[in-house]
Amino acid sequence: MARAMFEYTKTVLEKVSFNPALFCKELQKAVDRLLPFEVEELQIWLKQLILQNPELGECMPLLKS
Repeated sequence: MARAMFEYTKTVLEKVSFNPALFCKELQKAVDRLLPFEVEELQIWLKQLILQNPELGECMPLLKS
């Protein structure tokens, strides 16, 4: 079940990646809901997404909180 939430989170983040403000909101929700090891995995995945969409890099500090 937990893995399904992680995959769902990635899907949502991909779909809102066109809008940095919305992306940051969804990323904050993900950080609040996911388990600590899933947040670490998400951070690795996000680095790849940010290479494609550099404007999303402004949201990365949300992962540190």
